[in-house]
Amino acid sequence: MDFLTILQILDSTLRSATPLLLACLAGLFSERAGVFDIGLEGKMLMAAFTSAAVSYLAATTPMYQVLEQVCDANGLNCVEQAVDVFLPMSPVLVGLLAGILSSLVLSLIHGLASITFKGNQLISGVAINFLASGLTVVIAQSLFAQGGRTPQLPPEARFPPVVLPGALERLRDIVQAPPPQQLWSELLSGHAIIVYLTFLLVPLSWWVLYRTRFGLRLRAVGENPAAVDTAGISVVGLRFVALLIAGVLCGIAGAYLATALQAGFVREMTAGRGYIALAALIFAKWKPWAAMWACLLFGFLQAIAVRFQNIDLGFITLPVQFMEALPYILTVVILAGFVGKAIPPRAGGEPYVKER
Repeated sequence: MDFLTILQILDSTLRSATPLLLACLAGLFSERAGVFDIGLEGKMLMAAFTSAAVSYLAATTPMYQVLEQVCDANGLNCVEQAVDVFLPMSPVLVGLLAGILSSLVLSLIHGLASITFKGNQLISGVAINFLASGLTVVIAQSLFAQGGRTPQLPPEARFPPVVLPGALERLRDIVQAPPPQQLWSELLSGHAIIVYLTFLLVPLSWWVLYRTRFGLRLRAVGENPAAVDTAGISVVGLRFVALLIAGVLCGIAGAYLATALQAGFVREMTAGRGYIALAALIFAKWKPWAAMWACLLFGFLQAIAVRFQNIDLGFITLPVQFMEALPYILTVVILAGFVGKAIPPRAGGEPYVKER
């Protein structure tokens, strides 16, 4: 295996790890606040469909007609005002905002069920996953009639790759370049802007959680909500804020899947990434930097599964199905044998009932 092949595998690792890391950070904020969010998968899936559908419509339909249909459907007279706001935006940006909004709606539903009405957090999260799984297919079939998927997105409806200064773009030139130039051009350059922003979110999340008053309160809510309430701080408010942060991150993750990693939405395209993100969060023991390395590990496993298929070991040939299942198998193995004792936030999963 030559150096360029290794770089290509690592390049695929970064791309595969990006949605996992976004979802993992989303779970980190919500679970640090005491809300277990099994619905990461459903939020990502809904955001992926919404961003793909809206960006496609924005790229292929005059914006005025799109906004007119939206306003008429909601009984609003807002076409002129909406056009002034959204017309300068690119279709992919409109799709990103729509994906974030759809994820936020599911986060609010989850918060309403588990925080306001004090329902079981796990059940409401699973319900969100089922809801997103069914709604995305039904709405996609109703809008596009393509078997529950969206049409392939045109280039203007996708996030373009960011070419860093001095990076080579043609593979022939990269092959002939020295190793440092190959590293810069093949591994570090050419990703969507969301990839770079995602890895910048890791130190930002660490700083917010461990170096700000908000982060201290958020972690305290997950450990001892009664003490936080006694200090005059709203436990409900902080938990809703944590869920909204998780909704934004899941929305970005879903939009990345549909408008950057792929060129459209297909049924169940998240493929269990929300659950793998939760596994990575447990593996990382609810810490931002460890979460990044855990997601890179799972992204590497996915990259290996995509790169190497039907491997011939001499005495046996590993089928493509085994390679596709390998990341999920190793997820279970890692959690079962290498995590050790992972202690979640003490108040996690329990609705807070204020003492009278």
